[in-house]
Amino acid sequence: MLERRHHDPDQHPRLAVPALRSPLHRLGSGDAFDFSRRVAVMAIVNRTPDSFYDGGATFGLQSAVDAVLAAERAGADIVDIGGQPFAPGQELSEAEEIERVVPVIRAVRERTNVPISAETYRARVADACIAAGAGIINDTSGLRDEDLARAVAASDAQLVITHSVAAPRAELARPEYNDVVGEVRAFLQARAGRAMELGVRDDQLIIDPGHDLNKNTLHTLELTRRFDEISSLGFPALAAVSNKDFIGETLDREKHDRVAGSLAAAVTCILLGARIVRMHNVPEAVDATRMTEAILGLRAPAYTRHNA
Repeated sequence: MLERRHHDPDQHPRLAVPALRSPLHRLGSGDAFDFSRRVAVMAIVNRTPDSFYDGGATFGLQSAVDAVLAAERAGADIVDIGGQPFAPGQELSEAEEIERVVPVIRAVRERTNVPISAETYRARVADACIAAGAGIINDTSGLRDEDLARAVAASDAQLVITHSVAAPRAELARPEYNDVVGEVRAFLQARAGRAMELGVRDDQLIIDPGHDLNKNTLHTLELTRRFDEISSLGFPALAAVSNKDFIGETLDREKHDRVAGSLAAAVTCILLGARIVRMHNVPEAVDATRMTEAILGLRAPAYTRHNA
């Protein structure tokens, strides 16, 4: 009978996971998530009428709740709920953003303990989301509002710090970098340091280099191929690559024909140290992630009958 042994990736440096300052992170009310042994799939549910990908299919409250529960059934480890897009446009008021996101969090919390991420860059919205049951605040502004860090520091929630340089919902035409990866890395290192000065613990911090956010396709491809330079900062690194324009432009594919490209980008980032992948197509992303975990030696096969 074939012995099923857990492979130690540290025996093979080419497959070694990044050294983390704090591998264990509490993503919600359940057990701590060990990012040294697992990769999290973060599903996306946008309660917006103009969502980038689904065009408003989950704008209704019940539709949004159903989408969260479906993502959990499909194997998502985290569900990210957003109330307004990153793309340029009119900002919602704080009250409007809270009204979109908090009822979804409350309704989901009545049904399941799946870790919930709330995408916001505002401290008051973050406070409301944490009070409703969100375990992660996903800030795509690069910690523009430092009170947001203070709100997270006063809780047990996680904080995702994302690289972006334009003001929220503002356009940055023709972004330029001398070394996009070096500049993104330095930005994230500085903002993570500032968050810790404001009281956020290192086991509450996650970093995101911001694929496509204030970057063109060439910038984002460079960021993807050098993702290990981001993960080497020692915080769990998030790769938000799903169906983005850099994939469409690289492959000449419209939004709903980018699944294969999204999976290739996600797997590349995992192999280079990403510990969270933020994805629209959950079943496919879960399979790709679990297969990559097995290749890295982080997960045993479900069974081993072939030639056994």
